[in-house]
Amino acid sequence: MDDLSQATEAASLAVKFDQTGQIDNAVECYRTAARLLDRARDRLLPEKQEGVRVKVREYLERANSLLENKDMAQQAESERSMQKCYFLMQQALDADEAGLKDLALQLYTKAVELAVSLKAHDQDMKSKITNIATKALDRAEEIKRINKMNSLSLNANSTSRRPATTPTKPQLNRNQSVHLKLTSGKQSYTDEEKSVLLQTSKINNNCFVPFMDIDLSEKFQYAIPFDDKDGKLKLSGKQSAEFEQWVRPDEISADPKLIVGDHIDCFSIKQTVVSDCSFVASLAVSALYEKQFKKSLITSIIYPKNKNKQPIFNPFGKYMIKLHINGVRRKVIIDDLLPYSRHGRLLCSFSSNKNEFWVSLLEKAYMKVMGGYDFPGSNSNIDLHALTGWIPERQSIRPNEADFNAEALFAKISGGLADGQLLATIATGELAEAEAGRTGLVPQHAYALLDARVVHGVKLLKLKNPWSHLRWRGNYSELDTTHWTAALRQQLHYDPDSAAQYDNGVFWIDYASILRFFDVFYMNWNPALFAYTYCLHKQWDAGIGPAKDAYNIGENPQFVLNVQKKGDVWLLLTRHITDIDDFRNNREFITLLVYKNDGKRVYYPYDPPPYIEGVRINSPHYLCKMAAADATRFTLVVSQYEKSRTIYYTLRAYATCPFTLNEAKSCPYSATVSGEWTSRSAGGCENHPETYHLNPSHEVTLPAPAWLVLELKGPKQYQLGFDVRVTSLDDPTVTAPFHTKTSGAFRSGFVVLELPSLPAGKYNVTVSTFSPGQEGPYFLTARSTCPVKLDHSN
Repeated sequence: MDDLSQATEAASLAVKFDQTGQIDNAVECYRTAARLLDRARDRLLPEKQEGVRVKVREYLERANSLLENKDMAQQAESERSMQKCYFLMQQALDADEAGLKDLALQLYTKAVELAVSLKAHDQDMKSKITNIATKALDRAEEIKRINKMNSLSLNANSTSRRPATTPTKPQLNRNQSVHLKLTSGKQSYTDEEKSVLLQTSKINNNCFVPFMDIDLSEKFQYAIPFDDKDGKLKLSGKQSAEFEQWVRPDEISADPKLIVGDHIDCFSIKQTVVSDCSFVASLAVSALYEKQFKKSLITSIIYPKNKNKQPIFNPFGKYMIKLHINGVRRKVIIDDLLPYSRHGRLLCSFSSNKNEFWVSLLEKAYMKVMGGYDFPGSNSNIDLHALTGWIPERQSIRPNEADFNAEALFAKISGGLADGQLLATIATGELAEAEAGRTGLVPQHAYALLDARVVHGVKLLKLKNPWSHLRWRGNYSELDTTHWTAALRQQLHYDPDSAAQYDNGVFWIDYASILRFFDVFYMNWNPALFAYTYCLHKQWDAGIGPAKDAYNIGENPQFVLNVQKKGDVWLLLTRHITDIDDFRNNREFITLLVYKNDGKRVYYPYDPPPYIEGVRINSPHYLCKMAAADATRFTLVVSQYEKSRTIYYTLRAYATCPFTLNEAKSCPYSATVSGEWTSRSAGGCENHPETYHLNPSHEVTLPAPAWLVLELKGPKQYQLGFDVRVTSLDDPTVTAPFHTKTSGAFRSGFVVLELPSLPAGKYNVTVSTFSPGQEGPYFLTARSTCPVKLDHSN
C-alpha cells in the first residue's frame, strides 16, 4: 500500500476516533496521516501539491487542538478537584470548631485521600495540593491522638464512670419560628398528628419528610458528583422544544458560586420559560428584604453552609433546601443538574450574574416538590409561605365594592414594607390583548412589589416584572414625560431618562392605575409580629359530616380557642396538597368559621350567628384575623364546600397574648337507628294531638352518667323535631333532670339537642315532622361520653 493510501486510511481512523472522543488515538492518526501525506506530496503533480500541503496543515492543527483541549479539560478537572478539597477542608474545620471531632476526622481523611489522588499541572497547584494534604493529615492525626488519650483515660477510670447515656431521639416540634413561644399544650406530636404528617410527606410521587435538627448533619460529600434519582425533573413544553442536555454549574461557569458578593440581589433574578412568575416574584421580594434589613431569610433555608451560617457552593453537587410545605418545614434534597438549551442558555430561572446559581437551585427545589418544571402556576401567598414561613394573606382589589377601603389597604402595605414586616406581590387578572399591548402589563401575571410611597400626595408603587423586561407604559413609567418632575425624581432617586436606556422590568406606577388594572395583592406577614403560637395537624375523613355544611356543622372539626387576655389572634388554616392536579384544577374550598359562644360545640351554621364567617376559597391557605377585646373563649369550625375526599390540614394560631387551642369536646360513643315516617306514623308535631302519638319513638339507654347528644336527619323539604322524656333512672335516689325536653324550633332536614350531665337510665325519644302526613326516611343518632344503646320503642 502506498503512502497516499495509508494516509487516507489513517485520516479516516482519525475522524472516527475524534468523533468518539478517543483523543490520544485521534491525535496519533492525524499526525500519521499528515506525515504520510507530506512524504507522498513530492511525488504528485505540482498542481496537486498545494492541496495536499493544506490538508497536512489541517491534520496537524486538529491534532494540536485536541491535545490543547485535553490539557485544558484535565486542568479544569484538577481545579474542580481542588475546589472539592477546599470544600472538604472547610467543612472539616467547621465540624472541628463545633466540637464534632468524629465527623471532622472523616472529612480531614477524605480531604487527604482526594489531595493525594490529584495530578498537579504546575508547581503552584502542586504546592496547594501539598499544603492541603499536610494540614488535613496533621489535624487528623492530632484528633486520633486525642481520641486515644481520652479512651485510655476512660478505661483507667472505668469504675467511676457513669452509665452511658442513650442518644437523644430527634423530635418534631410544633414551633416553626424560633422567636415564637409555644402556648400551653403538648409540645410533642400525637400519633394522629405524626400519621397526618407522614401521609402528606409523599408529594407528587416524592417523599419530603419534616425537617429536624438531625438533618443539619446531612452528608454533602461524595466520591463522584451527587446525582439525585429524581433530579432530572419533567420539563415543560417550552423547555422540551429547546432542550439539549442537563448541565452542572461548573460546566457552564469557570468560577461557579452560590452567591456572588455579600448578599443576594433581587435585580439579578430573571424568569425564563417556566410558568412560575409568582415564585420568581417571591424570590425577588425576599432578596430585597435580605439586602434592606440585613437579615437572612431565604438564604437561611439553603444547605450546606460555612461556619458563618452562609450557604456555599458545593462542588460535589448536592444541596438541601428547607421549605414550609403541608404544615411543617420539610427537607428537599436536590442535585445541581440544570436544563440547558441547544442555543446555549439555561432553561430555568437564573441570575444575570453568570457565575451565580442560588436562583436556579431554589427554583429546582420548589419545582421538585411541585412535580416538575411543567408547573401549572401558583400564587405568591403559597410560594412565599413555602420559602419563608411568613403568614399569607390575600386581598382582592375591588374598588367598586362598598366594603373595599383602598386608602387603608395602601397604608397597611406601605407601612408593612417600611417596617420590614411584609413581603408582597401583586397580580393582574385577565386583560384584553389591546389593553395589554397599550399598558405593557402581562395578563394573569405576578409582579414583585419592591416599594410603596406617598410623594407630594401621590401614592406610587415600585414593581418588578419577573421576566426582567417589559414594563408599564402609563403614568409614572419611564416613558411618561408629564409627571416626572425634578422634585419627584430626587425624592425617589429615579431617573426615567436613564431607565429608558435599559429595560430590566422595574418600574413605578401610581396607585390609581393599580386599582384599575390589577386584581389582587398577595401579602405575607412576618411571624415576629406575634409572641405566641400553637398548631394542630389533623385529618377530616371523607365519610364524616355532610358534603355541604349548609344545615349541619356538628360533625365538622371543631376547636376551642381560649384567649387569656386582650390581644390580636391570627388563625391560619392550611390544607395539605399532595398532587400537582390540585393546582391545575383545585375544587376543594375551605374556610374557618368563628363563634363567640364560650367554646361550646356548634351544630347549626347560623345558630348562633358566626362571629366571623370565612369565605370559602380554593387556595391551600385561609387566614382569619381577629381581635379579642378581653379574655374570651371561641369555637373554631373547619368548613369545606362539597367535601368528597379525606382532607389533611394544619390549624396554626399566632397571638400577641397567651392562649390555648384544643379540640372541642366530643362524644366518643355513638349509636344510630334508621326509620321511616309512613302514612300510619307521620303524626306531625304536638300541635296535632290527635295524631302526634302515632310518631315513631326510640329508647336510649345510658349505663352510666353521661353527656348525650341526639341528632335527627331527614328530608330537607321537611321541618324536623323530637321530644325526649325520662323513662326510668337506675338510681332511685336521683332526681330526674327534666320531665320532657324538646329539640326546640323545627328545622329543615336536621335538628340536634345537647343534654349534659344526664344520670344513668332510659330515655324515650319521639321523632316527628312539623306537619302530619309528611312521609320519608330518617336517621336518629345518639352520641355519648359512655357506651350508649339505641332501640325502637314502637
